[in-house]
Amino acid sequence: MPSRFKASPKGSSQWMAFGIHADRVEVAHVERSATARPCVRVCESYAKKGPDADVLKRLRATLRAGRYRCAALLCPGQYQMQLVEAPGVAPDELKSAVRWKLKDLLDYPVDQATVDVADVPQDSSASSRSHYVYAVSARNDQIASRMKLFHDARIALSAIDVPEMAQRNVARLYEEPGRGLAMLVFGEYGGMLTFTSGGELFMARQTDISLAQLTSLSRSTRDQVLERLVLELQRSLDHFDRQFSYVTLSRLLLAPLPPELGVQEHLAENLYLPVQTFNLAEVVDLPGAPELREPERQPFRLHILGAALRGDASASAP
Repeated sequence: MPSRFKASPKGSSQWMAFGIHADRVEVAHVERSATARPCVRVCESYAKKGPDADVLKRLRATLRAGRYRCAALLCPGQYQMQLVEAPGVAPDELKSAVRWKLKDLLDYPVDQATVDVADVPQDSSASSRSHYVYAVSARNDQIASRMKLFHDARIALSAIDVPEMAQRNVARLYEEPGRGLAMLVFGEYGGMLTFTSGGELFMARQTDISLAQLTSLSRSTRDQVLERLVLELQRSLDHFDRQFSYVTLSRLLLAPLPPELGVQEHLAENLYLPVQTFNLAEVVDLPGAPELREPERQPFRLHILGAALRGDASASAP
């Protein structure tokens, strides 16, 4: 997440990410190097046994979290993210101006919100084109509660992150120079579609179609859901092409799904972009996460892994 959600970073340049859910805590650590592929040392889910702070204390000791910069990954519903036109103000006034724009978009008073801004790169060849930013907001009490939880567990937080940015971190490992990339991932909270280029997030969309829904529906009902998904994707692609015509998309990457669902084939038949299924083993080494060598397990850990991939990408897929 952008700077307002960060504490002052210090110590190691390596990251460990924590995601707190109703029944579990997810943790990931990726070892980064300028000369080698990212190496996943930890990517696990731990069932909760006791209060959240006690669980985090045990994990801090077991995983020696004090050696790393630590990030907390929020869940959908704990924050809002909106693409807004950047106000024409000086850079040091941007956040306060964006906050003013949000006052009619939030369902609570804007003075109760922690707000930060992520820039969307402009078309350098068209100075008159509108400039957009992502406004990321969360209730002050939500952020304060999360920071207190980690403070009580004696884990120093350097950042609070969101899944859209975590998915961007994974997508940039697959980007082709000078081209945009669409990535679609289905998880427990629904589906997330991101559009990235040059390691930056240009657009993100969410759908309520979850991984569990896709795998549990009857064939006829799933076909209806896939038709709805195609329409949502077509609208998102059209919107992206209109708003960011200076970015040419190369392909749509789909997180691994059981082949019998036929999702990749259905999308490939109905979208103008090439649709490919990715495998994380193509871009990262997995010695600390052997279960992720099974591609169908990867969507369950992709966002916590992405949160641990903060910083400059050190590898990209061919």
